[in-house]
Amino acid sequence: MEVKIGVQYAPREVVLESKLSPKDLSETIEQAVTNGGVLRLEDEKGRQVYIPAEKIAYVEVAATNVRSVGFTHDA
Repeated sequence: MEVKIGVQYAPREVVLESKLSPKDLSETIEQAVTNGGVLRLEDEKGRQVYIPAEKIAYVEVAATNVRSVGFTHDA
């Protein structure tokens, strides 16, 4: 799942590919925001991102698009 996180006063959003299911990802985000703690996510390469919940402006979760390479021919 592709996750984009907007952080207050930061010019760029944090983008990562998460291995979590949509349900687990949603629960992790909601728990961090509700408890006012830290949102901790790990990407597919093992990189960990920590963001204080009070600094989160928005979170966008989308399915990862698999892009085809080459040409396609519709008959």
